[in-house]
Amino acid sequence: MSSVSSGMIGRSTGDRIVLALTIGMAIVMMAPIAWVVALSLKDNKELMTDMNSVFHAPYTIENYINILATSSVFRWILNSVIVSGVLTILTLVLSSLAGYGFARLNFPFRNALFVLVLLGLAVPEQAVLIARHQLFSWLKFHNTYHGLILPGLAAPFGVFLMTQYFRAIPRELDEAALLDNASRFKIFWKVLLPLTLPAQATLGIFTFLASWNDYFWPLISGTKKEMYTLTIGIASTQTNFAQSEGLGFLMSQAVFAGAPILILYLFFQKYIVTAVSGAAVR
Repeated sequence: MSSVSSGMIGRSTGDRIVLALTIGMAIVMMAPIAWVVALSLKDNKELMTDMNSVFHAPYTIENYINILATSSVFRWILNSVIVSGVLTILTLVLSSLAGYGFARLNFPFRNALFVLVLLGLAVPEQAVLIARHQLFSWLKFHNTYHGLILPGLAAPFGVFLMTQYFRAIPRELDEAALLDNASRFKIFWKVLLPLTLPAQATLGIFTFLASWNDYFWPLISGTKKEMYTLTIGIASTQTNFAQSEGLGFLMSQAVFAGAPILILYLFFQKYIVTAVSGAAVR
């Protein structure tokens, strides 16, 4: 009895230490976010006088009102929603189909093609920027939605993730469906695809996050104000002295641009945790 009770006490103490470390790490990670939100709720002139004023009232939402007062901000939000939403959906479709093909179908040069796809992970975007810019200029794709969306469809990580997830599903499911005279597409659509929902949610949230926060390519391709995404549009409203004279406004822009991602994560966090834990088990 004594050994059992001592083991329980030891385990309880260990759990408490792990919990305390987790809480401490969470506080460390949340502190910068809380700091940004607090700065966004302070008057810019007050911050110029005393930065310590962030720790006490009064607070104001004037910085957010100034953002909404920008005439094109809702157009920029719409552009970001269209680009990020369409890109995410198409990436999920293409990655799922490619992943199923690499994991379940036998065709010539399958392994070589899969290695070629994985090599795409090693190619930085900057290496193909000039060629892509010239190609899109020739096709007259700049300042269009498809010009902003198409480059993101090259998603080797999505193909790799879905391939690995499909490979982890037992092949007995395919064989049972084939015995029932199910077609390959029906097996993919009705049997296997629903089992990959956690991986799709993870890939979807990462794709949406990367597209929503993308600054480099939209800055080059979307040069007209009506085609700005939210990140480019908000950056265009900053003055040369924004970091010193408009710190509160600058932080409110960061919160405004990041809030949709946080909301999206809160809705899909269950699937993300399931996919990550599942990958760890495998």
